[in-house]
Amino acid sequence: MNKSVSKSVILTPLLACAMLAAGTALAHHGWSEYDAAKPLNLSGTIVESGYTQPHGHVLLQSADKRWHVVLAPPSRMESRGLAKEALTSGAKVTVYGYPHRSKLDELRAERITIGEKTTELR
Repeated sequence: MNKSVSKSVILTPLLACAMLAAGTALAHHGWSEYDAAKPLNLSGTIVESGYTQPHGHVLLQSADKRWHVVLAPPSRMESRGLAKEALTSGAKVTVYGYPHRSKLDELRAERITIGEKTTELR
């Protein structure tokens, strides 16, 4: 095998992986899509939840709307004392965060209060 072929065989998959990782990182960290100038304080009931990577989430039914609330990564929630079991369907919660600029039913949570316990997520 000549040197130029062997380099391309090695570099092509590496380049593809690097591009994929960069694209994923950019898509994942699109916090500018949330409007920090318009914070919301929502109260409601958890309809469903996910304690998954890259971010946990809850589907929150407020008085007038159903919200998809983006939480912190599970490792951060766990280290700050918010166990998976706390995010149960039917739990009453209050969430403070920032609305998405174009997805009118999405909120990025800064903190969540369940019962008497408040957990800072960012």
